[in-house]
Amino acid sequence: MNVRMIVRISGEVQGVSYRYATWQQARSQGVTGWVRNLPDGAVEGCFEGEESAVASLVEWCRSGPPAARVEQVTVTRQEYAGEFQEFTITE
Repeated sequence: MNVRMIVRISGEVQGVSYRYATWQQARSQGVTGWVRNLPDGAVEGCFEGEESAVASLVEWCRSGPPAARVEQVTVTRQEYAGEFQEFTITE
């Protein structure tokens, strides 16, 4: 079953290659969507794909890359839209 999750990650997550590492993880798991920095210092992502792959990516976000210090991850499930062909890093 395909799912869509909006994920907001706060903590020390900008300037530590969080978006790039998320992109790598998403691509390796076949997840599509995007990831971006937010003005308040958080990182936000939209993940679409097979439920188990998206859940695995969300779980990875709870720790992130080695230099990150994740304090909170908020996940909102939305209706799957199938609108992405790949996973991208946006501004």
